[in-house]
Amino acid sequence: PPQVQPFLPQWLAQPKRVQKRIKDNLCPISDVPGIHPRLLKKLQMNGIDSFFPVQAEVIPAILQSASNGYLLGRGGYRPKDICVSAPTGSGKTLAFVIPIVQVLLDRVVCHVRALVVLPTKELAQQVSKVFNIYTDGTGLKVALITGQKSFAKEQEMLVQKKVSGYCSLADIVVATPGRLTDHINQTPGFSLAQLRFLIVDEADRMIDDMHQNCLNQIVKAAFQGENYSGSNMLFQRTKPGPITAASSCSPQIPLQKLLFSATLTQDPEKLQQLDLFQPRLFTSVYSEKNRDGTEAEQDTNNKYTLPEGLSQCYVPCDLNSKPLLLLYFMLKMKFTRVLCFTNSREASHRLFLLVQAFGGVTVAEFSSRLPPNERKRTMKEFDQGKIQLLISTDATARGIDVKGVNYVINYDAPQFIRTYIHRVGRTARAGTAGVAFSLVLRIQERRFLRMLRDAGIRDIQKHPVKGNSLKPLVQQYEAALCKLEKTVK
Repeated sequence: PPQVQPFLPQWLAQPKRVQKRIKDNLCPISDVPGIHPRLLKKLQMNGIDSFFPVQAEVIPAILQSASNGYLLGRGGYRPKDICVSAPTGSGKTLAFVIPIVQVLLDRVVCHVRALVVLPTKELAQQVSKVFNIYTDGTGLKVALITGQKSFAKEQEMLVQKKVSGYCSLADIVVATPGRLTDHINQTPGFSLAQLRFLIVDEADRMIDDMHQNCLNQIVKAAFQGENYSGSNMLFQRTKPGPITAASSCSPQIPLQKLLFSATLTQDPEKLQQLDLFQPRLFTSVYSEKNRDGTEAEQDTNNKYTLPEGLSQCYVPCDLNSKPLLLLYFMLKMKFTRVLCFTNSREASHRLFLLVQAFGGVTVAEFSSRLPPNERKRTMKEFDQGKIQLLISTDATARGIDVKGVNYVINYDAPQFIRTYIHRVGRTARAGTAGVAFSLVLRIQERRFLRMLRDAGIRDIQKHPVKGNSLKPLVQQYEAALCKLEKTVK
């Protein structure tokens, strides 16, 4: 039977296409219209003289939607929401940091006007770091709310109690969902009534059921035109609806949603929950043109794009040879800067202990069982090349920009295509080259290849490793196993 094509709303069916090839399509920062000279200077100081395609498209779009200042949309209209679907490492963070800092540059009173919600602490830290670079010296305040400090400490970063009422200490809040929800519900004076930008990064993860509630709460808090003391009632917001004489007499701060992801769901029902307003989609997920300029066969299966510098291989193997294969790659093939993924914290920890017991490889683990300061230290040492093998779970590694990963090894084959995309996207970032190896049990092989094929990924090479190559490792490996059993007991 013919496949039923889901009905896609126009904005999903006809998105604005962004060039995939980063290196060939860099755009000098001075060519992007409308960026404040002060920010151009900051970008240059940070060694950025050209934008990636995503940035060159999205920055002007956000700036344009606030061209009449942040209190009004263009021409008095409400600005359109923006969705960006682009591969890992294509520069999505800067695409929202630059325009938001610019739009808020001339604010007079401090209120929370931009809120960035991210699924993990590491990601939130990374994003707030970038905000700090570009707000430095502007008077704009950035607060990072991830539960790494005590609740009271975070409250002190957000609001100050004065005689006349509460005043905000942050213009831009970067937060993880749980902690943010707590502040919305429990921090007196923490108000989103002036919120202008809601940025949801790694949006597909945030739309998942566990966080949907958080997004609903944010929107609810943004539209509670509270009469708190000392606040100017002129800017009270009402839920967007038909324009009436009454609703148009006071200016409304529009709330604009900006969604970013490498695997933005195309599922209209899920997007429906986000209640987007006339959204525009920017995507680099599409088919290439043929040499003669005609559109190549529009392959609707190409849901995801992978970085162009990525080579993918898979190694058929059995359960017992998996640890040996990893050691073979590290010791005999001399792989360096390897990020290795397992499917659980337990597996990750056990593999770490095993490699450690075997010896000869500088190895560390990276999982939610470690306190944040240790994770930070591990990251730094990996950055500096002191650690050659980092063993991690999916939760910790998502969206993290690890410098110079040469290889990603899927020690456990991922069960979902999204997991695969995000894992292998930790290498080959920003136009560099990288290799991804997946260790696939023979019993999983058919399903694994079908999963990739269904997503339009066909360029994965089979890379068998002969049993003879692993033989020399066996004796030492068995000794390491014995040693491990003893310590575990």
